[in-house]
Amino acid sequence: MDLKEIISTHGKTVRNIIKRITNEENEDLEQEVYSRVWKNAEKYEEKGTFGAWIRTISANLSKDYLKSSQKRLSDNSTSDETVISFVKCKKDTPEELILKRERQKTITEAINKLKPKFKEVIMLYEIENKSYEEISQRIKCPIGTVKSRLYNAKKELAEMLKDLM
Repeated sequence: MDLKEIISTHGKTVRNIIKRITNEENEDLEQEVYSRVWKNAEKYEEKGTFGAWIRTISANLSKDYLKSSQKRLSDNSTSDETVISFVKCKKDTPEELILKRERQKTITEAINKLKPKFKEVIMLYEIENKSYEEISQRIKCPIGTVKSRLYNAKKELAEMLKDLM
């Protein structure tokens, strides 16, 4: 059995199996496949084709590689380039600031168009972060009424602001 012949005959298949299973080109894994084939050549039994035997070795080694702690460690480590790609500038661009202001203005106008009882509960709940109980005590009505008004206020706002969403 000539290793060069095995590589030239089955090399593309081995690379494709490794790439498909690990989602990467891995020459070390490819070399390990050929090493296993070479070491275990005398154990090969002609129950199936020689190519199928090599494909099985390639698939099993690729799956083992994915399970290995070495792979997990390499996935968890980050390169400088990866970190830089995730870092986002904290400052908004002028265009983003304008869009935020326009959006806020539209939301404020929509809130101001609500019925006074809906506007009151939405302001207390969303702007002042008050609980149902606190709102209930403040406007002197049952908690169920507060929840109902809040639901209806949000429903009306959603309808008025559907273009923003």
